[in-house]
Amino acid sequence: MTTPSLRTLIEGADLAPLLMMYVQLSGDRAELARYRPHIRGPWRWMEDAPPALRARLHERSAELLEAIASGRAQAAPPPAPDLLAEMVNTCVGQTVPDEYLPLIAHEMGLAGTPLLEVDWRVRPAPQAIDDFHVAVIGAGESGLGMGIKLARLGLRYTIFEKNPTVGGTWFENQYPGCGVDTPNHFYQYSFEPNHDWSRYFSPRDELWQYLERVADRYAVRPHIRFNTEVTEASWNDARGCWEIVVRDATGTLQHFTANALVCAVGQLNRPRFPDIEGLDRFAGPAMHTAQWDRSVALEGRRVAMIGTGASGMQVGPSIVDRVAQLSIFQRSPHWAVHNPLYHAKVEPGKKWALANLPYYASWYRFQLFWASADGLYPSLQVDPGWPTPNLSLNAENHAMRERLIEHIRAEVGDDQVLLAKTVPSYPPYGKRMLRDNGWFRMLRRETVRLITDPIEAIEPDGVRTRGGERTPADVLVLATGFQADRLTWPMKISGRHGVTLRERWGDDDPRAYLGITVPGFPNLFLMYGPNTNLAHGGSAIFHSECQTRYTLLALRELLERGQRALEVREDVHDEFNRRVDAQHAKMVWAHPGVGSWYKNRRGRVFATSPWRMLDYWNFTRVLDPSEYRFS
Repeated sequence: MTTPSLRTLIEGADLAPLLMMYVQLSGDRAELARYRPHIRGPWRWMEDAPPALRARLHERSAELLEAIASGRAQAAPPPAPDLLAEMVNTCVGQTVPDEYLPLIAHEMGLAGTPLLEVDWRVRPAPQAIDDFHVAVIGAGESGLGMGIKLARLGLRYTIFEKNPTVGGTWFENQYPGCGVDTPNHFYQYSFEPNHDWSRYFSPRDELWQYLERVADRYAVRPHIRFNTEVTEASWNDARGCWEIVVRDATGTLQHFTANALVCAVGQLNRPRFPDIEGLDRFAGPAMHTAQWDRSVALEGRRVAMIGTGASGMQVGPSIVDRVAQLSIFQRSPHWAVHNPLYHAKVEPGKKWALANLPYYASWYRFQLFWASADGLYPSLQVDPGWPTPNLSLNAENHAMRERLIEHIRAEVGDDQVLLAKTVPSYPPYGKRMLRDNGWFRMLRRETVRLITDPIEAIEPDGVRTRGGERTPADVLVLATGFQADRLTWPMKISGRHGVTLRERWGDDDPRAYLGITVPGFPNLFLMYGPNTNLAHGGSAIFHSECQTRYTLLALRELLERGQRALEVREDVHDEFNRRVDAQHAKMVWAHPGVGSWYKNRRGRVFATSPWRMLDYWNFTRVLDPSEYRFS
């Protein structure tokens, strides 16, 4: 390829990851200082290098790539820690602590840095491996990833999936506007990058199709029993196995056994229906967003939507052009951040750079990691001396609040009544931070009403509020979330001595060590378990890969020792949960002025992780056998 044509292709690349590629290949750290003043943050709109400086990088990158390809030059050795640190800081326009370097080196696949795959240290006898069987509940992204890594280790597995195909939440949720609010190039398996996402925040259909392709590429589908729901699982101590009861599509019950059980059903898979008088008497179509009926025509109809959380904020702008009237019932407003890329398509040049430029995709992924996860973490910690703790937590959190209000004000215009309804009274990130999907601008439309008076009852043809106002409706949409506090429900999972998870946890206080293992439940591993939801951003797939690795480390330890069962020690479990609660006491999600699904009735935060993603990555990199009892 000639330099001019290569250079033309390179012009589609973002500045920061392209610069990192060039420095990593050339070893020329002087270039970092040249461009550093023009990179003010991890998002591409925070880059302001003048055209001449961009052209210089394009030209030098093309020349270097051609020289390496022709053998006239050699790629520099992997960057030393001091150079890597300088590159990291320049890439995101901020100072990143050195403790992140091992994680970054792993993500980059640098020489000498072992990939976080689990391999046998002393391979057990073939018969021991052949006899070991793992049952996985759920074929969503966690269950698929688990199956892929179990197969890599040579372990037999069966996935029980209640739906007719894979995808989990990305199969079930089919409401208009459904999509991911994490940048796509971070919300994907690290071992199966997709450089061809159509958008930076892709819609539901594309995400589901990605999971379908992964299931086929890694031959997971033959291991899945579809339309099969696990009803109960009981630990048999004498036999050292789990006895599992499933119900197939015909209603027939079947029995299976497995040496280990992985529960990959997540926290957000069972819809929560509001306890409102008359809900069952509504005469028209009524549907939860997680059970959307695509056959229901909305054109020209009056739609009442209850709930303004994540699904509501996606549904509203997606249907407003079709309906005659959209009446939205809001209990409390949510913060929503504007991202210029939310509706943007990925440019062809960017796709080419991701697929073809060495190291580019890894550096871009790190930008997203920092921008949408750990880079935000300090702003979510409580400053004990902060003068307005009801509104914000610290100076950075307050500045964020002001920026968010400025955006809302710009969208709703001069309507002070609407502004008062849409600005939350709690600190940013107290509830899940949403992406503005055109929500605030939609609220200004003549066909849209935002109603904050509490609902008194549902009537056959509308909604009545506590103040006595009746709102007529032809269709009822319930954007009311999930039963996140009832993890593993409605399954009955019984451990030693017949004790169930529900008995151990009560109705709404699930706890686990690392969110993965529970005392008294040998060989049981939870994916997306208690205190692992990511409320400060980040990628659920990144977290699930951490959990998958830890589970495989446990199974490897079990088999290499020739044991049948392992379970976490009670004191280890309790100490970890004490640390979880202590850390949450310093974080925004425990704020006393915020009610959310993250908390149980007593105010304990049970759903979200209080840790940085770096912390959880470190927690799950190794397994300490002394924390477990083997039998």
